[in-house]
Amino acid sequence: MADTPLPTRALWYTGAAEAEIRTEELGPMPSGAARVRTLASGVSRGTERLVFLGDVPESEYERMRAPFQAGDFPGPLKYGYAAVGLVEAGPEALVGRRVFALHPHQAVFDVPADAVTPLPDDLPTERAVLAANMETALNAVWDAGLGAGDRVTVVGGGVLGLLVARLAVRTPGTEVTVLDADPERHEIAERFGASFALPRDAEGDRDVVFHTSASGTGFDTAVRLCGMEARLVELSWYGTKPVLASLGGAFHSRRLTIQSSQVGAVSPSRRARWSHARRLAKALELLCDPVLDHLVDDPIGFDDLPARLPGILAIGGGFRCPLVRYPGT
Repeated sequence: MADTPLPTRALWYTGAAEAEIRTEELGPMPSGAARVRTLASGVSRGTERLVFLGDVPESEYERMRAPFQAGDFPGPLKYGYAAVGLVEAGPEALVGRRVFALHPHQAVFDVPADAVTPLPDDLPTERAVLAANMETALNAVWDAGLGAGDRVTVVGGGVLGLLVARLAVRTPGTEVTVLDADPERHEIAERFGASFALPRDAEGDRDVVFHTSASGTGFDTAVRLCGMEARLVELSWYGTKPVLASLGGAFHSRRLTIQSSQVGAVSPSRRARWSHARRLAKALELLCDPVLDHLVDDPIGFDDLPARLPGILAIGGGFRCPLVRYPGT
């Protein structure tokens, strides 16, 4: 099977707000590779929205390439990084195992064997599509230098913000608040062990504030909530959208630190000891937490994905991670 060409299908972003499924052919499997049949994949509402709309800045074309992206920005290109599948061929230790790979949405694919990470036995396939998001959240907590007893606010109650909140809650003694304009996030925040507040009700004097809302208003709120010499960790990616930041008032007198956080590099506080592979394995372990099922949306059939993407990726189209199911699963 692995020595003969095999047809497969993949999602391609073909132009501004357009996508299609294309049939392509896998050649004979390269030496040292694993052949994976995809069971599920996750859509990143933030990053893939920018890819779908053609809003990735030209200056970021190389830095924002997905590990197994085909094609170039602004498109056509094959993009995505949250695939969970079953190894059908490759190293004996991997065959028959469920694995996670940073691969685009594709029914069957070949990757180097060291590019797949086996799932813990007690991690459901559906929840495992959150692995890349959990890696990002873990990196952000490291970037924040979060400590026991800290007062923490997460501005933006989407998938990433709620994962950050869940990790922060598990740090002893922390007081964690999720801040969002949508009151429907209240219940899920409390399920995660955090309190919830609308922006108008937010309490300030925070030790650490995480910003994930990708809006200038959210950023200004995050600055306002910081206490003296607090750290604001910025996780939002704005693409080509200009953002006005209010850095007047007490910003300087409070000696605030704004720390950008991005998953492409391991946080400097861990970089000497942690590889990307070790961080991903830890992210999968942290996903063995049943409450996180509340972050995964109802499944979408792979064949329906091109037609569903405009609604999924629209502002206000939902906040849970869209789950893509593949034929035969």
